[in-house]
Amino acid sequence: MNVLNLPEIIIRLRHEKGITQGQLADFVGVTKASVSKWETGQSLPDILLLPEIASFFDITVDELLGYQPQLGREEIQTIYQELAAVFAEAPFEEAMKQSWVWVKKYYSCYPFLLQMSVLWLNHYMLAQAEERQREVLREASDLCTRIMENCSDIGICNDAIMVRATIDLQLGRVREVITVLEELLNPYHIASQSEGVLIRAYQMTGDKEKAVGFSQFSMFLHLLAFICSAAQYMELHSEQLDICEITIQRIRQVMNVYDVEHLHPNTAAQFWYQTAIVYCMHNKKQEALEALEEFVSSIDCLFHTKGMILHGDRYFDKIETWLDHSELGKNAPRDKKLVLDSAKQALEHPAFDLLKEDPRYQKLRHMLRTNVRI
Repeated sequence: MNVLNLPEIIIRLRHEKGITQGQLADFVGVTKASVSKWETGQSLPDILLLPEIASFFDITVDELLGYQPQLGREEIQTIYQELAAVFAEAPFEEAMKQSWVWVKKYYSCYPFLLQMSVLWLNHYMLAQAEERQREVLREASDLCTRIMENCSDIGICNDAIMVRATIDLQLGRVREVITVLEELLNPYHIASQSEGVLIRAYQMTGDKEKAVGFSQFSMFLHLLAFICSAAQYMELHSEQLDICEITIQRIRQVMNVYDVEHLHPNTAAQFWYQTAIVYCMHNKKQEALEALEEFVSSIDCLFHTKGMILHGDRYFDKIETWLDHSELGKNAPRDKKLVLDSAKQALEHPAFDLLKEDPRYQKLRHMLRTNVRI
């Protein structure tokens, strides 16, 4: 707690608010001379006066003292995982209450606020009432706004922009999302093509290990993004079976080559789920069931291998360090129980009404309900 900044802070706050020493003195019940001594560093306010002074300037005591509590990456990861487990097990409002305690305690730790906004974005749907869900999303959006307005770290601010855009999408603020992201994600910006420059720089300094690790990590992320984009591409062309089937054929080959089901089963599950929906839309039961079997197989990998933990494999054997340094580390953003509940709910999609009487479909539902190995 750096109390040595208190004189400068009181002076700054008074000037910003246009307050005289006498006005502050009258409010807290001391003499003007006392306030003058605080500002010259000759004395400090009694500790019992700190809440009153902070209240007068509409700030917290921590802010008055110039105290900015910060958390390290590992501490943020631990708190996030603990809260994610609370959301999975406890009533929603109790989980929100606990998370708000942490938010208020570390309100100036912007990396932490970013992860709390992600936490709420990943769990808001657990609130029973739709208006409460929207309220939680707005609270998460407010955290992102605070980060963008106060944080000096460009990387964290850009992440906050992306998280807030995702929230805005859920809230139906589509135009705002387009306005912000069209410029941020402009593919013609030189920055979007800079990964190769960094790899070359690592290589030129003789740090081949970093060059290899970063190139692998870049490939890993682009691979997952490519498959997710393909799933969205199918959704956009869901009425055009020929385009969807070409996409399925090509992405199947990519996923087989890179063994995506084991490398990142969640990405594989998302792709096969969208594939099943497309086939049901075109009354192709056999193909839809095969896609759902792939979906359940991927969910199975997620729970019975190290799939809930981000990891590499024999090919991507240098990415572990890069995964460790991400904000949440290798941990999944949602608790295992919630992921399984979400997978169960996914099979209740209206598109699958076509399959409800089929024994293979009923078997898949049973597997998810009992979490039995395939």
